[in-house]
Amino acid sequence: MRELYVFIVGMWALLLLGGGVVVAVLGPITVTGYGGYNMMLSSIIKGVIAVGLAVIWVVILVKMKNWIFRKTFAH
Repeated sequence: MRELYVFIVGMWALLLLGGGVVVAVLGPITVTGYGGYNMMLSSIIKGVIAVGLAVIWVVILVKMKNWIFRKTFAH
């Protein structure tokens, strides 16, 4: 049962860390010098980075789940 709590705490930690990264790093990104396309380009860049981070977090959660529950069922 403890393993489940470790997984849930890890998942929440990744969620909070990800929210902080998005607000602190992605929020201030701006693109200048492309005429009327500044907002569109900055939105595309932010979207690509956000999707990449989401994929990384899912991979981390899957690896963490496999590691925690493999130990649980091995005993």
